[in-house]
Amino acid sequence: MRLATTIEAILYLQAKPVAIADLVSISGQERPLVEDALMELMEDYAHRDSALEIIETNQGYSLQLRAAFQHLIQDFVPADLSTASLRTLAAIAMKSPLLQTELIELRGSGAYQQVQELVEAGFVRKRKQTEGRSYWLEITDKFHQYFEIDRLPADFAEKNSNK
Repeated sequence: MRLATTIEAILYLQAKPVAIADLVSISGQERPLVEDALMELMEDYAHRDSALEIIETNQGYSLQLRAAFQHLIQDFVPADLSTASLRTLAAIAMKSPLLQTELIELRGSGAYQQVQELVEAGFVRKRKQTEGRSYWLEITDKFHQYFEIDRLPADFAEKNSNK
């Protein structure tokens, strides 16, 4: 089996950007071989009439739908989020990571259910606080991919926390 085919499978199964170091580790191959296979695969996709492409992001390499087909995501993978959940998600995104107790102060007790909905949808991750009983809430890679946001500007949360 070609190494390029193995890398293609890894990228497909991960469904998020994968760093070169992780490709090396998962494939069990040397870095130069992985880099060559990755370039071969990228070139193959570039010359193929395919809905998919392999791109390099800040987090690594990703197998994703070409921009020309992005409109299909809304038809096949809708995010049925209420307005309240979207507002809660926006608050988490602006301040990520954010303590759940702080979110409840901002959004009210209804945010508990909204957080659960956002976790189930894959847009938010909960981490138990090392000291304390609350959870840290953070946006996930799915949030960035779904909303086509690589990252929020560093000063975005700072500007908006004063409003």
